[in-house]
Amino acid sequence: MIDIRLSLGKEWHGLQFTKMHGLGNDFIVVAGEQVLPEGVADLAVRLCDRNFGIGADGLVYILPSEKADFMMRIINADGSEAEQCGNAVRCVAKYVYDHGLTNKPDVTIETIGAGVQPLELTIEDGRVKLVKVDMGEPILDGLRIPTLIDRNPVLNELLEAEGREFRFTAVSMGNPHCVIYVEDAVHFDLHRWGPVLERHPLFPKRVNVEFATVNDRRQIDMRVWERGAGPTLACGTGACATLVASVLNGYTDRRATVSLAGGDLLIEWDEASNRVYMTGPATEVFTGSLS
Repeated sequence: MIDIRLSLGKEWHGLQFTKMHGLGNDFIVVAGEQVLPEGVADLAVRLCDRNFGIGADGLVYILPSEKADFMMRIINADGSEAEQCGNAVRCVAKYVYDHGLTNKPDVTIETIGAGVQPLELTIEDGRVKLVKVDMGEPILDGLRIPTLIDRNPVLNELLEAEGREFRFTAVSMGNPHCVIYVEDAVHFDLHRWGPVLERHPLFPKRVNVEFATVNDRRQIDMRVWERGAGPTLACGTGACATLVASVLNGYTDRRATVSLAGGDLLIEWDEASNRVYMTGPATEVFTGSLS
């Protein structure tokens, strides 16, 4: 266990955490609390700072739930709360199994954006290797995503920002996404356009922005600018939103690999149930405590 010394209030001294990531989308995971503590937004800003803190895209609390086996609350690096996060929920699933909080290969986790999510765990040598997450049904109604566009779906709509025009498709996976198709997603200038589009007036609660390139009907390259976190190596809900948008636009099949900077996620949008499934890994890096 690593002892982390930061200039924090006494109430945080002794706080134990685990650093985890899902394809490089990294989190500081805390378990054992009964409720989300006061002051957690400021704590997230301090701990997630990559120069003066531990460094992470978000701070995750695993809490009790009255509806599921566990509840996940996630605070972004800027102190705002995310409704849902596909990579974080895989990390939580691995944590609760590997740390003995459950011995079930199937668990449920509640989030404020997606409700109760069932997860299937692939176990090897007593530890979680892969997690398949039922991400629920995509929300396609423009006002519910939310956008200011009263259409269902919001498909290939025009968006203008700082003199440049984009075409986007909007999807909510419990949190809002704006999917934009570009010629070369891998080398697209995230830092130039991500923050501009995140705060575009069309999105009243801001938005996660995905830049995607469809290489064939079963594979998509995607890079993401996450609301409240900036550029991350992976975004699970963003991968799901990208697959849904690609199916709606007729670009891909309902099952495809979404390749992110941190690795691949297998995404499936089941036609019969209308539910989206995400399969991918989660990794524990180290444990520590604050002093």
